[in-house]
Amino acid sequence: MTEYYREDLAYIHDAGHAEFAIESAPGILEILSQNGVGEGLVVDLGCGSGLWARTLVDAGYRVLGIDISEAMIWLSRKRAPEAEFRVGSLFGAVIPPCGAVTAVSEVINYLFDPDNGGRRLLRLFQRVYEALAPGGVFVFDAAGPGQVAQGIVSRSFTEGTDWVVLVEKEEQQRVLTRRISTFRKVGELYRRDDEVHRQRLYEASEIAGELRGVGFEVRTMPGYGRYLLPNAHSAFVARKPE
Repeated sequence: MTEYYREDLAYIHDAGHAEFAIESAPGILEILSQNGVGEGLVVDLGCGSGLWARTLVDAGYRVLGIDISEAMIWLSRKRAPEAEFRVGSLFGAVIPPCGAVTAVSEVINYLFDPDNGGRRLLRLFQRVYEALAPGGVFVFDAAGPGQVAQGIVSRSFTEGTDWVVLVEKEEQQRVLTRRISTFRKVGELYRRDDEVHRQRLYEASEIAGELRGVGFEVRTMPGYGRYLLPNAHSAFVARKPE
């Protein structure tokens, strides 16, 4: 089992933080339609618990979902059994020929791979470009600097009927660190687990520049349709010319 998004955090993320996938889905579907991708294969990188994959399947697409978390892939297979799912890093997984690639909820920022960043991100963009059919699109979002004020450690908690999550966040030298403690009810007791997630933060302009260098036509947006991303986040539509 991977050390990231283990069983309890995957369950809690699916149960209590589904609003991003649900609310962004209509806008992303519209982006696919506007770019002439109304059918065929969509590769979803960092697919999480399969909420977006479920939407794609219901809209008539074929779906390949890839996620580094075995627990997330287990949830995805239950939610969208018609789709195909694989455990793997988005920075190393084989991307087959397709009409669209998506990577929603800042998945490209995660430093789950030791050497993520810089050239590794550029190689991901190159692999996506090579996999897309002419006219195909790469739709994703990314977090930028300014998630937490320098020198500040922010603390928050959320809770559901059978879980509680405590999160500490701090940002140093364009790396965001999240220290996450989960408490999930199992039987009559609560089980604790702890994870540390790190994200490399990118300026929107540098991501757009890398995409254009690969050959993409790039549009930067504040969100997906009517769904606006939080501050210091940007969405991207990178289209492969026909």
